[in-house]
Amino acid sequence: MDSKSVFNATICIIGVSLLLIHIVNLVLKKKKRRDEMFLLVFFIFTAIHFATYTVYDLVKVYYTSNTYIMSFYTTFYIMNNAEVFLFFLYLSNYIRLPKKFKNIFSIINISLFTIFVVTDFINIATHMYFTAVDGVYQRAKLMFISQGYQFVMLVISFVLAIINKELSVREKIAFSIYCFIPFIAIIVQNALPGFAIAYLSMIVAIEILILFLSIEKNYMLLEDEQRLKDANVKIMVSQIQPHFIYNTLSSISTLIPLDQARAQKALDDFTEYLRMNFSTLTETNLVSFGDELKHIQTYIELEKMRFNERLHVNYDIKVSSFCVPPLSIQPLVENAIKHGILKKVEGGTLLIKTYETENSYVVEVIDDGVGFNIQDIDFKSNNHIGLNNVKHRITSMCKGEMNIFSEINKGTTIVVKFYK
Repeated sequence: MDSKSVFNATICIIGVSLLLIHIVNLVLKKKKRRDEMFLLVFFIFTAIHFATYTVYDLVKVYYTSNTYIMSFYTTFYIMNNAEVFLFFLYLSNYIRLPKKFKNIFSIINISLFTIFVVTDFINIATHMYFTAVDGVYQRAKLMFISQGYQFVMLVISFVLAIINKELSVREKIAFSIYCFIPFIAIIVQNALPGFAIAYLSMIVAIEILILFLSIEKNYMLLEDEQRLKDANVKIMVSQIQPHFIYNTLSSISTLIPLDQARAQKALDDFTEYLRMNFSTLTETNLVSFGDELKHIQTYIELEKMRFNERLHVNYDIKVSSFCVPPLSIQPLVENAIKHGILKKVEGGTLLIKTYETENSYVVEVIDDGVGFNIQDIDFKSNNHIGLNNVKHRITSMCKGEMNIFSEINKGTTIVVKFYK
């Protein structure tokens, strides 16, 4: 083996070893995002690429025919392009391009990749990129064109990462470095033929990418944890408002001489209501919807004690064997009663329903109250901090989704989906 083969084999073996570690980590991860599935495919293909190159490079010592050399380099010209093709698929899913732009760039990516793969096969007959003379690889004048696809897609990837407003600085740096290092390596490779500089650059770029994204993930986890704690406190504070405590205790006080049994029941309900609210401060796990429903019913009984016939509640519970963040549906019910039904002199009806779809459990809170124009409401303002915190808890604790639909004088519907 000559020094070039030893260098190339060493680089590829190190690359395969590192990639296997990343592959195992991704395979063992229970819940993988869509972009992580593309990253897994990218890693597996890269590992196969490196391993195959090592075998070919070692075998070519014994097989020196022109046919073997042509097949050897044609295979790896195509695989080099495939590396960039798979990386772009991962990037476009990671940065969540709008569907319109994603389709446009997907067409560009697939079209260019197809064109250059076809030209790699055409090269076998025309030798416009490279040829083999007496078992020795020789570049042709148009050799630089063969790498055009890689140059174009790396530049596009770099630009998309830089201009994307949703990526953090660390994420921009990670993807920029990944695009920059192979870009430079391709140029250097042309000056040092025979050495797998491009493969070395890919290993370095991948490890830097993983390092920066891991750091970003840790920062995001810390931020989410802090935001969740803040949201828990704000939810509890927003739920236990002084006027609600005062009004409830006044109603119980009025009820004592009239109906002591009912007053005792109301006091027990109020105690349970407060206990559930305070426990949310330290609760970091999901609770069963059945427990959340009991808390909702406790709150509703307290409100019905005060408003009697102005408040009617119906239940359509088709499924309850799923989990939700504690105190996530109850604030939506309270919001519907206070800001929807009780804003009407005659009151109204609240409907709480649950059902199951193929991929989610759905909770709907429906009222026939005063309603509102969605376009006129700024849900990011402090006036709607309760809804914002509920939405954050639903999305951060169980990757759920909350949508609000409303129409003036017809009522409001809040749909919450908890994905399986």
